[in-house]
Amino acid sequence: MGQRLVTFGEVMGRITPVGALRFAQSFPGVVNYAYGGGEVNVAVAVASLGGSSSFVTALPRNAPADGCIRTLRGLGVGTDEIVRTTFGRLGLYYLEAGANQRASVVTYDRDGSAVALAEPSAYDWPRIFAGARWFHVTGITPAISRLAAQAALEAVRCAHECGVSVCCDLNFRKKLWNWEPGVKPRELAERTMRQLLGHVDLVIANEEDAEMVLGIKAAGADVDAGKLEARTYAEVARTICSQFGGVSRVAITLRESVSADHNNWGGMLYDRAADQCFFAPLDADGAYSPYEIRDIVDRVGGGDSFAGGLLYALMDEGLGDPQAAIRFSVACSCLKHSILGDFNFVTRAEVEALMGGSGTGRVVR
Repeated sequence: MGQRLVTFGEVMGRITPVGALRFAQSFPGVVNYAYGGGEVNVAVAVASLGGSSSFVTALPRNAPADGCIRTLRGLGVGTDEIVRTTFGRLGLYYLEAGANQRASVVTYDRDGSAVALAEPSAYDWPRIFAGARWFHVTGITPAISRLAAQAALEAVRCAHECGVSVCCDLNFRKKLWNWEPGVKPRELAERTMRQLLGHVDLVIANEEDAEMVLGIKAAGADVDAGKLEARTYAEVARTICSQFGGVSRVAITLRESVSADHNNWGGMLYDRAADQCFFAPLDADGAYSPYEIRDIVDRVGGGDSFAGGLLYALMDEGLGDPQAAIRFSVACSCLKHSILGDFNFVTRAEVEALMGGSGTGRVVR
């Protein structure tokens, strides 16, 4: 068994105004164009930390898709298993970054993308999983189309059969779960994701995903008010494990949104075998004490960088125990909030420096 991560999903072009401008101020004019998407963000995060990762998707044969593949290769992500098609398109999403009390807004333009139209048989999963240690998928991929949902389900089944550990980030996206007319997004998400979670080892969620996808709510949480009680998520994790017998660990990101620019950030990892929760970061007395992140540059991709950091840690002998793994993943994702774009361009050394208490932002000379 190798130490390579495989991820599967949709990569998109990301279009954002320059600085803090709104789109009404930007068109016609100059905008930023980059690439991003839940699963590819995780693959990039692992590669940036020094790990081995591959990304699987379907992309059309055109210049924008060629540019995307060149970008991923340049970042050290394996792209050999990307399926090239004669149909579909590279999806897009538009992000208008929020500030202070104005929230960020995402607009999707991804209908008819190549990965949404590709047949499940397009992916040779037994070959793809050769030498892999982990497979990562999210609730975003099965949300984009019935075919993508079928492909994701086949992928987790095959990974399980091949002895590859499976990680799933619930990632509920209400705007995407619309491929079955007459079925409400939450209902379609729960029905689909419950099938997929039967083949999963590690579940990742945030403060609202477990409720939106599985109907499991943490007592005392108020997502809209940015309020949460970290310790109550232990029961959420235990409930997930009780409902899905193959799940051995549950990781939950703990975000308190004071404003668009100010978040408190931490995480929890529940280990089923030990029936124990591990939190990070901790204060000098060992109590949970979240990172206070002010002046956020870009929070999009924060959860993906948490997943990437966690999977990297679980594949590393020195970081594999639960407490070390959650400390690493939370520090990794904390740093992502300082980086513009979906991708987390941080190194292992930078993450370990923050874990060691170097969080002042002083110039390194």
